[in-house]
Amino acid sequence: MTKNPQPLAAGIQALFSSVPPEVIPADPTHLHVMSAMSLPQTRDTSPVRHARLKLWHLEDKLHCPVVGTCVPLDELAALARRHGLLADQRDAYALHGEAVNRAREKSPFAEALQKFLDRRYHAALQRFEKARSEVELHALWQCCLNEGQVAGPFWAAVSHRAGSAEFRSRVYADIHMLSHQVGAGQAADVRQLAQLKQRLAEAGSQREKERRNHQAREATLLHRVETLQADLARAQAVAAEKSALESRLKAFESGSVMVDLGRRLMALSEGNEQLLAEVLRLRPLNAEIAELHKRLAGQAALLEKQEEERLALESLLLTTADDSPADCHEDCVECPGNPAPGNGPALPAKLRRILCVGGRTQLLTHYRKLAERLGIRLIHHDGGQEESLSRLPDMINGAAAVICPPDCVSHPAYYRLKNQCKRLGKPCFLFKGAGVSSFAAALVRIGQDNRPLSP
Repeated sequence: MTKNPQPLAAGIQALFSSVPPEVIPADPTHLHVMSAMSLPQTRDTSPVRHARLKLWHLEDKLHCPVVGTCVPLDELAALARRHGLLADQRDAYALHGEAVNRAREKSPFAEALQKFLDRRYHAALQRFEKARSEVELHALWQCCLNEGQVAGPFWAAVSHRAGSAEFRSRVYADIHMLSHQVGAGQAADVRQLAQLKQRLAEAGSQREKERRNHQAREATLLHRVETLQADLARAQAVAAEKSALESRLKAFESGSVMVDLGRRLMALSEGNEQLLAEVLRLRPLNAEIAELHKRLAGQAALLEKQEEERLALESLLLTTADDSPADCHEDCVECPGNPAPGNGPALPAKLRRILCVGGRTQLLTHYRKLAERLGIRLIHHDGGQEESLSRLPDMINGAAAVICPPDCVSHPAYYRLKNQCKRLGKPCFLFKGAGVSSFAAALVRIGQDNRPLSP
């Protein structure tokens, strides 16, 4: 039988794709080491010719390449854990040896391994099932070997019912020689891989260097482009400005600009004259409007003051208290002179004695009656008209508060009154107008907020 001395690289790679490098020893002759182990001679080795060979029906030398080539190491470890193999699963060589020994006899492990191989390589088994003779079987095996397909075709070839022991020996020889070639080729591949890695690292370093140089050149070019774009923008702006100036210069030289400026100047002069005439016409009206606003504000203030006085008089007229006797105690609420609670704007007891400085003497009686309606004992000083101002400090000191119309009192009395109230800390209430309504409004406001009034 003619053997293929140099199978395809794809076949070599497929052969050892399922076996880690650490499992393959330096000497590939390990493939037949396990076949030399002694086994009991009482097991059934006669195959059933009408079906494919079972794993335990194969020659002893075939179990090692079947397990090593056709079963991935992780799958073999899973089967070993499931069926309780004693070998250390971290030791791939020991696990391989025990699996080979267990595969030579029919056992749960061998049957599970048989099912795994049939399931995993179902497509290869169907392909080899078409071969009806050993010649067709050998041709199909050589075709798969040349195509680099090893694991599945190997299991399908050695377990085929048309294959003889001699055929299986030739297939074993092919796998055996292939292992030698793979061992030698792997070392060469390792050296070539190391060289390629070194070349790749050098190429990567060179590429990185070129990339940095390219980035530097690119940054330089981008900077130049930006500079040129800025120069171009400035040049375009200068050109546009130059064009505009040239257009204006032509217009000036033609005289049309001067004519247009003259027309615009005449129109502005006419408009200015019209505005000046309107200003002169509206000036008296503005003064009249300002005077009207001033008078209106005064009338509004007067109206507000009169409304306040009206409300004060209504409040006083609505009280039901009569005149109180002169000798009644100032805090007595049963006295007619002191209004009962709820009859009017009652004052705090501390403000029931009030000094009135100034005012109209002829209205003093009305002042007192209004004060009595609020329960106030009114003390009066005429503000220096007939009475001496020397009595004013003692009267201020004896009063709870001071009330004064500034427009109806002498200036010396007014200033002495303010200074004395400030020195003694007396509240001083000022009100405009000396009429009865103004006086009533001042009294009501004293009872409402107890704050000094502004004149």
